[in-house]
Amino acid sequence: MKQASYRRGRHSVTGLYTHLVFVTKYRRKVFTSEHIEYMREVCQGVAKKMNFRLIQLNGESDHIHALIEYPPKLSISQIVNSLKGVSSRMLRKKYDLKPHVDHLWSPSYFAVSCGGAPLAKIKQYIENQATPSSP
Repeated sequence: MKQASYRRGRHSVTGLYTHLVFVTKYRRKVFTSEHIEYMREVCQGVAKKMNFRLIQLNGESDHIHALIEYPPKLSISQIVNSLKGVSSRMLRKKYDLKPHVDHLWSPSYFAVSCGGAPLAKIKQYIENQATPSSP
């Protein structure tokens, strides 16, 4: 199994991974495979500018999934706002989606942390720490 690659900063070592899901407004079926491919390129550019990694992005006609790795100075909401804002603007510009859609994305999103050891293993590891005895 491949060892996790960690982000190293001046005062921290982190491995923050999140699975994001964005749905279109009213779950409208808007995207084609060409839209998803273009969105992958656009989001890769956003990731580079903001200093996070877009590991995977794919989707269906009414939603996308993205796996990202990000530094602790960025919040999930900052990342989501940038990804949704830029992708919406660029897709509308390139594919002229204006007549079909008033707003591309629903204002909500799904985010879940992922990667690393399962919670039960971490809980067990912490539980098994050698607590110092009282003097």
